[in-house]
Amino acid sequence: MSRRYQEGCLYREKRKAGSDVWVFRYRDGQHNRKELIGTVDEFLTKSDALRACEHLRRDINRDVSSVRTFAELADHYILHELPRKTPYTGEVYRGYLRTWILPKWEQYPLFKVKAVAVESWLGDAITLSPGSKAKVRNLMHAIFNHAMRWEFASGNPITLVRQSAKRTKVPEVLTADEIAGLLSELRDPWRTALYVAVTTGLRVSELLALKWEDVEFAAGEIRLSRGIVRQHIGKMKTEASRKPLPLDAGLADVLTRWRGCCPYNQDADYIFGSPDKDGKQPYWPTAAMEKHVRPAATRAGIQKRIGWHTLRHTFGTLVKSQGADVATTQALLRHANVSITMDRYVQAVTPAKREAQSRLVKSLPFPAVPTPLTDVAATV
Repeated sequence: MSRRYQEGCLYREKRKAGSDVWVFRYRDGQHNRKELIGTVDEFLTKSDALRACEHLRRDINRDVSSVRTFAELADHYILHELPRKTPYTGEVYRGYLRTWILPKWEQYPLFKVKAVAVESWLGDAITLSPGSKAKVRNLMHAIFNHAMRWEFASGNPITLVRQSAKRTKVPEVLTADEIAGLLSELRDPWRTALYVAVTTGLRVSELLALKWEDVEFAAGEIRLSRGIVRQHIGKMKTEASRKPLPLDAGLADVLTRWRGCCPYNQDADYIFGSPDKDGKQPYWPTAAMEKHVRPAATRAGIQKRIGWHTLRHTFGTLVKSQGADVATTQALLRHANVSITMDRYVQAVTPAKREAQSRLVKSLPFPAVPTPLTDVAATV
């Protein structure tokens, strides 16, 4: 049975202190509800107040009008949109909602989430980096786009929210000497893994997803077709990410040496398969960084805070310092774009990419430290 259309009731309510307010009353199922529209200073006439609550009247009379607060909208978004995302993205979004967004906005009716208020909150109330604040802002924008698609709201207030993602500090990069010192303090598989990362610029999700079948020794290429995050295999980030990487002869020698002593060396095996999982899964990157790479950096006297992405930044910086042009560096990093000009008018040819990587490999000799097979089964 369809519901009767509700006009609602708008009236002026006196307050003991401050200006009178406009209040809109309506019926929600078996319950009477009321919403504060604003003060008489904000809306001088009843006509002004009626126009201000017109969107609320539309929401009340929709079949889907049960979604009125931001918390209800977030629940609807989680139910209908997050299954379309990767498991890791869903986990990150839930974390942002649970930790930052919902504690502030969950009880707000949708029409009361305003751009200026959200912008002020992002600027002053939460202690996150600009990049993380931009992600919070973009998630709220996506949630309100979902509201518009389902006709819970007629507009997206987050569109007008300004939030820069500019870094507050320059990312750390390692020098060639620091890399050599770090490699000398590592044992396999992490010595080889770090060397591959810093000479290819692979993201850690791509590095750990590599299988021996992806390395074309004869063709001199590394072919990329997957990424792995929290042991969930997924597609590459962009079309540019799927482009093959050159395999320098020096890097090929390092990989050949590792294949000769690693426990999982068949084509379908992960190059860095975890013994704890019988090679069916690669190592966990966070555990590897905390238990092996950072302690080795400390022993090598490196004071910089190192993460897996540090190696990607280092790769880009060192390749550029070896004389590679911007387009070649972009192609090696497999970024979607550097700028529209570089995307549309400059092409980096394969010989230039090979030469740039070869210069880097030659500048970073792999330490000839034998690794006993007993050291291969490092803990995750």
